Amino acid sequence: MAHGNEPADPLARGIFATARQSWGDLFRWKQRVVVANEIGESHTEWHSPERLRNPISLFMMLTAKDWIYFLVGLFAWTADAFDFHALAIQTVKLSNYYERTKTDITTAITLTLLLRSIGAAVFGLLGDRFGRKWPMVTNLIVLGLLQIATIYSATFEQFLAVRSLFGLFMGGVYGNAVAMALENCPIEARGLMSGILQQGYALGYVLAACANLGVGGGTDTWKTVFWIASGLSISAGLLRCCFPESKQFTVAKEAGRHISAGDFWKETKIMLAKEWRMCVYCIILMTWFNYYAHTSQDSYTTFMLESKELPNDAATRASILMNTGACVGGTIIGYLSQFIGRRRAIVGAALISCCLVPAWILPTTEPGLSASGFMIQFFVQGAWGVVPIHLNELSPPAYRSTFPGLAYQLGNMVSSPAAQIVNAISESHFVTSKSGKLVDGYGPTMGIALAIVAVGIAVTAALGPEKRGRSFERAGPAGANIHGDVKKDVDNLSISDSKVHCAIELEANQSKV
Repeated sequence: MAHGNEPADPLARGIFATARQSWGDLFRWKQRVVVANEIGESHTEWHSPERLRNPISLFMMLTAKDWIYFLVGLFAWTADAFDFHALAIQTVKLSNYYERTKTDITTAITLTLLLRSIGAAVFGLLGDRFGRKWPMVTNLIVLGLLQIATIYSATFEQFLAVRSLFGLFMGGVYGNAVAMALENCPIEARGLMSGILQQGYALGYVLAACANLGVGGGTDTWKTVFWIASGLSISAGLLRCCFPESKQFTVAKEAGRHISAGDFWKETKIMLAKEWRMCVYCIILMTWFNYYAHTSQDSYTTFMLESKELPNDAATRASILMNTGACVGGTIIGYLSQFIGRRRAIVGAALISCCLVPAWILPTTEPGLSASGFMIQFFVQGAWGVVPIHLNELSPPAYRSTFPGLAYQLGNMVSSPAAQIVNAISESHFVTSKSGKLVDGYGPTMGIALAIVAVGIAVTAALGPEKRGRSFERAGPAGANIHGDVKKDVDNLSISDSKVHCAIELEANQSKV
């Protein structure tokens, strides 16, 4: 098993040993990878990162089928984000409609985020057990119907009940959408495609803000935005019906493999016993990330309306430009992560966003707030752009629907009070506006919260593992591997493993000739 790369120490075992090794590897340009061959032999090497490639050439690596699956996954995630932000950007309207405080309205956001983790667990397991298609279709169509139910909620209590159910079904979309979009992407293109995919969240915000701008600032106009959200979700569900099941499930079915419930749960128990530390780490990382997003976005429109005293159309335009920066940053930094590494990209983006906080909250004009919002979200969502592929690479290969979605939504559950906390603190502390009036202190509250969270993300990512370029294409669905060598499917393979397999096949062919 001699290769030209420099040998490295084996991967550390244990939480503190892994943290020390990860911290040291962060400052070494080469990546520590585990090389395995067909017969199970493995060793650890240092590999230099691949050179940056022209994004156009990376796009061309995807087949037409790959593009269809990616775009449908992106559309589903965008529709999901539109559904969520349709409420967040209309907090003031809903506050007037139901005659409640803005903090009361954000209770609906808290309930949605709390229950998303349950939906992620249920629909993620269904996706890994029965396939990505029908759990995802069910999620999206029910979400659309619940948006309509929100419109017809006559009382605030009915509104909260419907939004709670909404959170339950919303939780199942992310894991299945990410798995569908990325599981067939070529290894070299994953960083770029991950960055684009994650920006479905920011794109959903931009579209919701455009809809809000189009309907105007009247109290009842929030219902029109919810009708649009309903149409997008149902359309995404119906579109997913038009395409076949995930390749791994199709292959398993054609091979005649029957996956019993016993096989599925037996492999799940083995995976949890082996990977529980990784599960806990990813939940902590995603808790930080969800605080990062919600403290910087959910109350930003309210901040401009209440603290900066901008009119509704100006605040909405600034929000649109802010999330345009998110789309651009997520794509660029996700692309760069393929070269500089997932953790370096996350740490760098988080620390830069921390430094930009004063420029983010101090401007008082629409152009100033638009420019500073663009830059802060360039790096906030830039760090987020690495998340889909980073979670997929850290996931056990057979659980790429359950694991990323559940880690993401459990992080959402822990961070669910973020909007309420920001609103409650802001409404109890006041600052002087440019007109000389005392206004709610959204700026200092959001700025301090974002700085704390950004440092937390940087530290957590710096001390955590990375499996950039991990090979998971050959893994069967959960439960299909139980009769074989499970260790082969719940593995630590890296980008180099595909190269080793190719070399072995080439040598075998040459020997035949």
